[in-house]
Amino acid sequence: MRGLYAITPATPDTRRLCAMCAAALEGGAAILQYRNPEADADARREQAAALAELCREFGAFFIVNNHPELAAEVGADGAHLGRDDMDLLSAREILGPDAIVGATCGDSPERAERAREAGATYCALGAVFPSPTKPDAPACALEKIGAARQRSGLPVAAIGGINADNIAEVARAGADMAAVVSALFGARDIRGAARELSAAFFDAAGEGG
Repeated sequence: MRGLYAITPATPDTRRLCAMCAAALEGGAAILQYRNPEADADARREQAAALAELCREFGAFFIVNNHPELAAEVGADGAHLGRDDMDLLSAREILGPDAIVGATCGDSPERAERAREAGATYCALGAVFPSPTKPDAPACALEKIGAARQRSGLPVAAIGGINADNIAEVARAGADMAAVVSALFGARDIRGAARELSAAFFDAAGEGG
């Protein structure tokens, strides 16, 4: 797992959501996380199933936020868990040994290390910049990305306020993935925004084409 990590906006319109996500995947998003805390269980199931199929078409990783049972039901590649969600060991039991299990670790390399011990596949650190999606999220210094990778041995997804102007800083700090919501799905041209973000990430990481 490496590159642009797209996190979906909350929208009740499944067709519109799929169109937006298809544009992001066409533009180069490598991972898509479905997150819609506003939806009820039936709506989440409908949307997650549709996005799982879309990601299979594009060969992208599909992750479900907070709901490992739903991830298993729709055939997602895995689930992402926040600090207040189900524990990692229980999620691993639901998803199986080969699934991806991500863990939110805030600004703590130590928490990333504990996440690996509990069975996480990757960790997420942030907010690395002020976030319009979660304005109250505590700040995470960029240097903690490298520290988390070193301590845990896990790939790190940086999250929080990442856009085309600062994604290069995230890549140079050692992040394996850059998680983006507003700068991608709030763009007039989602496909173009994904292309720009992905190119800037890989160029800064020394992997540009």
